[in-house]
Amino acid sequence: MTRPALLLIDMQNDFVLDGRPLQVKGAQSIIPTIRNILEMFRSAGLPVFHVVRVHRPDGSDVEIMRQDLFRKTPFAVEGTHGAAVIDELTPAGDEYILPKIRMSAFIGTGLDLTLRTLGVDTVVVAGIQTPNCIRTTVFDAMAYNYHAWLVTDATAAQSDEIHQSNVRDMENIGVRIICSADLSGLLKR
Repeated sequence: MTRPALLLIDMQNDFVLDGRPLQVKGAQSIIPTIRNILEMFRSAGLPVFHVVRVHRPDGSDVEIMRQDLFRKTPFAVEGTHGAAVIDELTPAGDEYILPKIRMSAFIGTGLDLTLRTLGVDTVVVAGIQTPNCIRTTVFDAMAYNYHAWLVTDATAAQSDEIHQSNVRDMENIGVRIICSADLSGLLKR
């Protein structure tokens, strides 16, 4: 790894806070781990991307399979509290906030160009939700020839079974699976 960047995926109020319609059950348990990883990247002066799903208030940019849900219960509406990053992970002034409207952080965004401009060759991925936004982002990172590292104890899904099953699948295609305890030593190489 020459230059890594941290991609924090969808750690937003509508997906993390209790009682929200799209709350990911495992999200709250990974917050302390993500905070530690975030501090490692900040201390090392490495790029951090807060990848956030945001939608227009009319829902015209929501995927077909979620349009009915959005009409009943709008989520991650641009400019609302629900679309904001959770307080515990508030972005610092020099960190990137990358809006997306699809599961992958690469689809329809400037992520690839920005990573290449910064000289990044490795993406370290944390956040939610393992089978959807995490998985598609990791797959696309590999398709764009980035080394993809998944921090398994800093990612979560609706259940541990779903999470672990997807982690095994990602490992089988070449994603480097690490835990947060190993990350500090890897960043110092």
